Amino acid sequence: MPKSSKNISVSEESVTEKRMGPILAGEVVNYRDSWRIFRIITEFVEGFQFLSELKREVTIMGSARLPVNNKYYKIAEDLGNLLGKHGFTTITGGGPGIMEAANKGAFEAGGESVGLNIQLPFEQRMNPYVKKSAAFFYFFSRKVMLTGPANAFVFFPGGFGTLDEFFEVVDNMEMGNMQKVPVILVGKEFWEPVVSFLKAKSAREAHSVDETEVDRWHIVDNAEDAFDLIKNISDVPACDIDPNNLFCQGGRDWSIFRIMAELVDGFEFLTKISNAVTVLGTKSLLPGTAYYNSAYEMGQVLAQNQFATVTGGGPGIMEAANKGAFEKGGVSIGINMRVDRGERVNNYITKSIGFFFPFVRKLIITTPSEAFVYFPGGFGTLHQLFELLTLQETGKIKPIPTLLYGREFWQPLLDIIHNLYYEFKTINQLDEDFLKVIDDPKDVLQYLNKP
Repeated sequence: MPKSSKNISVSEESVTEKRMGPILAGEVVNYRDSWRIFRIITEFVEGFQFLSELKREVTIMGSARLPVNNKYYKIAEDLGNLLGKHGFTTITGGGPGIMEAANKGAFEAGGESVGLNIQLPFEQRMNPYVKKSAAFFYFFSRKVMLTGPANAFVFFPGGFGTLDEFFEVVDNMEMGNMQKVPVILVGKEFWEPVVSFLKAKSAREAHSVDETEVDRWHIVDNAEDAFDLIKNISDVPACDIDPNNLFCQGGRDWSIFRIMAELVDGFEFLTKISNAVTVLGTKSLLPGTAYYNSAYEMGQVLAQNQFATVTGGGPGIMEAANKGAFEKGGVSIGINMRVDRGERVNNYITKSIGFFFPFVRKLIITTPSEAFVYFPGGFGTLHQLFELLTLQETGKIKPIPTLLYGREFWQPLLDIIHNLYYEFKTINQLDEDFLKVIDDPKDVLQYLNKP
């Protein structure tokens, strides 16, 4: 049995944690415990250093549940083998299933095989084919590293976690926060329905996705076709490809301090919020559209029932919900992005905070509230949705009302999620129950405990 030859634990137990009590590995960040910011920053510092030493990296993601006899396991193993033979570094999450298969192929070809793993207290998840690894306590910091710059990304069939990682990568590319490298989707039967949903609903109906972005992706059914899209890629450092990348501006040390400052400010901001409902959706649905009007009414309903309305602070659905709350005298909160030295904030906010780093902003905006309501949206809305589903599925947070507004828009995605269990076995049957659909703004109240 092969053994890992170089394992780096990105975090060790600190004196501070001994004073505060044990920290469970893989847990969600506790924003009320500001000392844990130092553990997160330690993971960022050592994680960035670890990744900076890798060359010609290709990140492969997919389900941990697919067994050895699954056809996608074999394809992932073959792809890892091809990458290893041709001098590429194979990066995975270090676990079983597709991750193990890709690492195994790279390992047996004598190639570089890397795992970015979550440390769990009673279970060793690292597969035995990883040569170099970094282990993280927090899903938050681990996912930043796993979805960070690479020369190509390959996504196999997976569950909520894979879809979360996929939408985060393509969202960062669309926003210009990551260089546009090949995105390869393995398995037409799995990915074509996802692409069809994005084109028909997110692009043409909600106008929240540029269809040319979707057309950049490559759908294949075998390792050879996937490798053909990778083999001629030059190993150009991420900052040479895209000096505007957030991790490049001012150098890594500057980024670390900025991340720490944003975490401190964000956690402090969250301690002042209570009885909140988070409303998410695209900036592209403007006043006068049906969904804008519904989001406006939902903000009103929440304010009338003493709930704060939290949004991303921008235009579209966010503005509508904030406006409804604001005009009824409610608490209207914007957790927004800082762009071009300013902040994109709508005019209907009573409290706001802005962030430079998208992943910090996402951590803050998806901190559990009384419920989350997802209006139609694109890559950003979808990766926030699947992150919340992943946290619930893995037991990292308790089940929380997760509501999709508008069955007509969301039904194709619900069908896709059903097939994750029924056809691909990448989630459990009960995982479907995390999602509920509503079609009237007042319906949100049945899922809330009135303060």
